Amino acid sequence: MADLQDELHSTAEVGELDPPAAWPDTEALPADPLLAGATALVTGSGAPDRVRDRAPAGADGSDPLARARTFLAGNPVADGYSGLPWALRHLPWFDLELGESAVDTDLPRLREGHVGALFWSLHLPRGLAGDRAVGATLEQLDLARTVIHAHPEGLRAACGAGEVADARNRGRVAVVLGPAGAAALGDSLGILRALHTLGLRVLTLAGASWARETGLTRFGEEVLREMNRLGVLADLSGSSDATIGRALAASKAPVLFTRSAARALRPHPSNLSDEVLAELGFAKGLCMVPLTAEQTGPSVRDVADHLDHVRALAGAECVGLSGTYDSGTAHPQDLADASCYPHLIAELITRGWSGSDLALLTWGNVQRVLRGADFTARAAQHRRPPSSARIADLDG
Repeated sequence: MADLQDELHSTAEVGELDPPAAWPDTEALPADPLLAGATALVTGSGAPDRVRDRAPAGADGSDPLARARTFLAGNPVADGYSGLPWALRHLPWFDLELGESAVDTDLPRLREGHVGALFWSLHLPRGLAGDRAVGATLEQLDLARTVIHAHPEGLRAACGAGEVADARNRGRVAVVLGPAGAAALGDSLGILRALHTLGLRVLTLAGASWARETGLTRFGEEVLREMNRLGVLADLSGSSDATIGRALAASKAPVLFTRSAARALRPHPSNLSDEVLAELGFAKGLCMVPLTAEQTGPSVRDVADHLDHVRALAGAECVGLSGTYDSGTAHPQDLADASCYPHLIAELITRGWSGSDLALLTWGNVQRVLRGADFTARAAQHRRPPSSARIADLDG
């Protein structure tokens, strides 16, 4: 597995590919191939250089689903959570290029859904802890490497914003490894660094002994600082409000919620209160709304309601998408697998979402967060060496 990093092709930072957060809806889009479809979708005009909002979209007689596909061709989806690695380990044989009916995700469906990047979950079944959790996470990393190697024309491992954009430009789906569960660390910062070297870029804090109902412990804060130094993003889905508040205040890099919707619309424990959503907007983190019936509801309209709610409270710069496919959960009608994103985008078009807000939702916000993690890590590595802290010393 140590050669995983050798396979990643470094590129320059590509911040210019993302739409500015304060982009006026009536201004011209940058000359960017990743955003080229936005105009045709919003206006129905086919003109490639301007976005003009109309409400409702589709009132000019055009088909919202067709316009959604046009938009996504230039503004692909960065999907914040896929359980594919764990699902594949139970199959004796698979070929994602030809198509695999035993899972929700394969390359034909990713292409049909216009997915340009996937976060591959390394989460483990409940009950695994200690050395068993560390070992099982390493096995999943190894499997992810094997799957990517087996599909070189469709998948490419990516560790940052530049590599994600480079994979997209080369016609591959970028694979970002993570989130992994906190149990994978074995309460060791050395293991965190080893996992980062192997490609891990997102870590879920929920369930850790150092991320409690009362908030982060001293060791938990040291873990967060070391994550910032390495460029590993903190996933706060499922964390207590106290841990969320402390992480939002202490993290120098943007934080993620890889599977969280609006608690005001559906009272799921992983969904976020309006107060937390407002705090997230202030901190410029990212709430990735899951496409699951349990958290968002049984229809595309329910998912769109959550996206509207999060955008209203946190801002368009702080909302993203999380398919949560192959994670063992039921999905809303018309969103059964990774090919179905055009149905959701079509619903948002009919609700009057602007091209710039849609571009942020599908691609731009994930790029911003990944780029923020990269910048924070570079700055932190100049300020501090690797941490040698141990949990026994800080929390013992």
